[in-house]
Amino acid sequence: MNPLYSIGIRIMSLGAKAVSLRDPKVKKIIEGHKQVVPYLRDHIDGKAGYVWIHAASLGEFEQGRPLIEMIKRKLPDKKILLTFFSPSGYEVRHDYPMADAVCYLPFDIKSRVCEFLDIVRPSMAIFVKYEFWGNYLQELNRRGIPTYIISAIFRPTQIFFKPWGGMFRSMLKCYDKIFVQDDNSRKLLAGIGMNSVVVAGDTRFDRVTDIMRQRVDILPAEALTADKKSVTIVAGSTWEPDEEFLLPYFNSRSNVKLIIAPHEVRPERIAGIEKKLRRPSCRLSECTPEEATEADCLIVDCYGMLSSAYRYGKIAYIGGGFGTGIHNVNEAAVYDMPVVFGPNFHKFKEARDLIDCGGAFSFSDCESFASVMDSLVGDPARLESAGKKAGEYIKMHLGATERVFADIFGENK
Repeated sequence: MNPLYSIGIRIMSLGAKAVSLRDPKVKKIIEGHKQVVPYLRDHIDGKAGYVWIHAASLGEFEQGRPLIEMIKRKLPDKKILLTFFSPSGYEVRHDYPMADAVCYLPFDIKSRVCEFLDIVRPSMAIFVKYEFWGNYLQELNRRGIPTYIISAIFRPTQIFFKPWGGMFRSMLKCYDKIFVQDDNSRKLLAGIGMNSVVVAGDTRFDRVTDIMRQRVDILPAEALTADKKSVTIVAGSTWEPDEEFLLPYFNSRSNVKLIIAPHEVRPERIAGIEKKLRRPSCRLSECTPEEATEADCLIVDCYGMLSSAYRYGKIAYIGGGFGTGIHNVNEAAVYDMPVVFGPNFHKFKEARDLIDCGGAFSFSDCESFASVMDSLVGDPARLESAGKKAGEYIKMHLGATERVFADIFGENK
């Protein structure tokens, strides 16, 4: 790989070690890296021909998960190594049962890359969405190991399409095939001479459909929403800036009920929400269905319940639109409900598409938020129509996992 790239990676590695002295998240990465080689030597059979799947973080894991589970279902003898870069993925999924081994991915330093590949000896490598590690890609290519990236999406602003992006364009050439989400990505890649590209779609659509089918019953949510005269908003992954719009609106609308699942469930965050409420509320971890019947707001103060909670709503509010970007809109839209979010949504294709088809709405201030919400709450026909459009959008985009699997492994394997 380009010497400047390798120097940059080494500087990044040293910087991470320095930052780890004061940053618990980075410390977990550094400590995890120390365990990778011993772990692999204990758990990996170098003759097994592992399918190596790499997901940077938890979000990318959820995107790759449908493919992992399809591999295990259709090719049960295949062994899978799953690697993460971020603790948010590894800490949550290090014991994921569908993978035969799970560990951190060492930094992209040539000596570590070779040591990793010498131990694992994968039969193929599959990267999820946004992973372009030059030394790994170059060494996989040199060893003749088939290498793919799935659910990728490209934008004109990325460095691959800049005059000075030659080093990064060379990384793309190391993939045997690039599976992209849309035709715009295919056209961008064709413009720089990349033709081993398949428009397969986004595997996240398959994942949210799987989650919907596996949903669990939440009895307090069922009790809260038993009154069919009210419209229930399910607010997912909210931050304080989201709640500045959401909570005053809820407080002032007696015909609205609220299920809110904040992005963080620290006690002080839950208490902060409760202080801003002017109507009866209860916490999911503490209330009975009978108590929820007397409440107007249910606070989901635990993780892992949001995707199931959406089924009890008529409108979804997706948090993050006043920060770095909105959270998962698909896991709400799959329930045939319109989604509403703040202004920072433009880098998310599914959010843009849902707005275009009439299944989603964005706002930027109190006035526009109240206008959007009132137009849905006060017009049952409009609410139903927008929900159907959101659900149809999800249904139209199913099947990416099957297309990727068939292309990589062959229909009859």
